[in-house]
Amino acid sequence: MARRIDVTGTGGVRLAAWEFGDPPKTDAATEHDGTLGVLLLHGLMGRASHWASTARWLSERHRAVALDQRGHGRSEKPEQAAFTREAYVDDAEAALEQLGLAPAVLVGHAMGALTAWQLAAKRPDLVHGVIICDMRASALGAASQREWSDWFKAWPVPFATLADVRKWFGEDDPWVERPNRARGEFYAEVMHECEDGWRPVFEPDQMLRSRETWVFDAHWEELAQVQCPALVVRGLDGELGRAEAQEMVRVLPRGEYAEVADAGHLVHYDQPEGWRAAIEPFLDGVRTG
Repeated sequence: MARRIDVTGTGGVRLAAWEFGDPPKTDAATEHDGTLGVLLLHGLMGRASHWASTARWLSERHRAVALDQRGHGRSEKPEQAAFTREAYVDDAEAALEQLGLAPAVLVGHAMGALTAWQLAAKRPDLVHGVIICDMRASALGAASQREWSDWFKAWPVPFATLADVRKWFGEDDPWVERPNRARGEFYAEVMHECEDGWRPVFEPDQMLRSRETWVFDAHWEELAQVQCPALVVRGLDGELGRAEAQEMVRVLPRGEYAEVADAGHLVHYDQPEGWRAAIEPFLDGVRTG
């Protein structure tokens, strides 16, 4: 079951939000008792369906909604739309309010995690807790942006089949150190069939425009402004190193730390059981706190 809910983002951009499980049933006497609103925010190039597994188990006890962010998934991709940090944060804020989730726990992966902690700093009244998955607070710099631009140019699009997508991103991509089946599946999920083959559902130029609004800056100041409980999660082989993750926990006023073994950047996709074990105790603490 996947139910789409339309949301209007900043600038009138139409966004698609998704529920992948029925929210827990409550009666009038116990409504909202122990039930959290959870907004799931994917990373750059991701889509709401990447959270489907997480959303389903969350829905056993909470109301969990995943958002296709602007330029991603089934949400609008206007050529002239803003792809700034402010636009992404404002979209998440609008989603919380229009979906009736607030105060909510924000669960973000990579770019979605940055959006989560920036919104928590901006609107503490809307955010009950934050889970930050594999996103760095330090500046990445111009070299990183050039590497990404070159990487997009290296994609052999269009792909003839989804099997070719899975093989390239899981094995043949120069960025892959060893075969990674989950990575191949992750990218297969963001492709759609066109007349000439399989292409991404997003525009690479819009992804680069989105990325350039954060890679040149550090984001420690906003971390320090997050007053709610916050959990920093990293995969042992991810992009967020242990030292930086632990410094992020130190900077966060109410920070906690967790790591998932045998996981890379796509923690929730690589090791879904380890991911659940890492975040469920935190959610229980927020729920009962």
